[in-house]
Amino acid sequence: MALMPTHNDPLPEREHLPLGIWALGFVSLLMDVSSELVHSLLPIFLATTLGASMITIGIIEGIAEATAAITKVFSGALSDYLRKRKLVALMGYGLAALTKPIFPLANTITSVFAARFLDRIGKGIRGAPRDALVADITPAHLRGAAYGLRQALDSVGAFLGPLFAVLLMLWFANDIRSVLWLAVIPAFLSVLVLIIGVREPRMQPVPAHHTGLGLRNYTRLPARYWTVILLGIVFTMARFSEAFLILRAQDTGLAISFVPLVMIVMNVVYAVTAYPAGIASDRISRRKILILGMLMLIIADILLALAQHPAMTLMGAALWGLHMGLTQGLLSKLVADNAPADLRGTAFGIFNLITGLALLLASAIAGALWNYVSASATFYCGAAFATLTLLGLFFYRGDHV
Repeated sequence: MALMPTHNDPLPEREHLPLGIWALGFVSLLMDVSSELVHSLLPIFLATTLGASMITIGIIEGIAEATAAITKVFSGALSDYLRKRKLVALMGYGLAALTKPIFPLANTITSVFAARFLDRIGKGIRGAPRDALVADITPAHLRGAAYGLRQALDSVGAFLGPLFAVLLMLWFANDIRSVLWLAVIPAFLSVLVLIIGVREPRMQPVPAHHTGLGLRNYTRLPARYWTVILLGIVFTMARFSEAFLILRAQDTGLAISFVPLVMIVMNVVYAVTAYPAGIASDRISRRKILILGMLMLIIADILLALAQHPAMTLMGAALWGLHMGLTQGLLSKLVADNAPADLRGTAFGIFNLITGLALLLASAIAGALWNYVSASATFYCGAAFATLTLLGLFFYRGDHV
């Protein structure tokens, strides 16, 4: 039997990613068009229309993302148990589509919170099974490229959503509610693509004592997987919700109709870099890529802390996107590579739970610093934590990262 290439070996010539990866990528693209169209306007909607404070926005964002992360634990384990990852993912995408009309109907902070909460439950249900399905479909030596491609297409949707938000806000004369209604269309299209375009491979049988939803499954996750979990925690604590990029853009003088540009810039860079970074992670040192990504985040935070003009905010957002492109797909690859095949859903669920809780803490800290110290303090704190993470990467010598 031929040996699979290591991450330092060249990829085989003329080998292509499976079509199911492209379909999953376009599913992510369409749902992100919908979600980011909503989310790029939501902080402004909360702050200006509903009168929410910065710390309230930080808590809402953090709880919403933590909710998604907690749900991923259960949906990932369920997809391992049912051995039907596509079905569980479809439930999540369907719920997210059904909750999109709640946003334009909301009249209170509580209503927005409920809508965001339900939307993120949908995200949580779909996330871990989808990420595990990527690994199931793709040969091991192409996983970096597969996760990079999915992240890239996801990010295309993430910048198209804010772009549509800008154009539609101009078209509808800043009528946010009318713009939010149009987010419903791509959400339902994503469900249709998932139904038609993705075929789930038959999962290999596992011993009877390895089936079920018991705690014993968690003990089968190896030590190298838990090292990746630790890495995910520190990377997440080094950044916080992108909602603060939007607020920083407004704070530095960007007109309300153009505030979503900050997400467009960030996600264009994210989309352009994620796939090449994924390919690179199949060939060269993954630690070097992570170090480069953390350097980009430090520079981004410093630019955002010093920003006095929208141009500096957009530069900081671009470097933030570069950080995301270099690191996020690679972290997914590391989870898939270091977990047993029959526990990939569980592995992604745990990873996203723990990093989601870290994001809740990071976002709450960011909101408190913004509210009680200054906007700059929020980003200086991010830069400080990112620097500590960078130093840890320089000294780390594990061979599986």
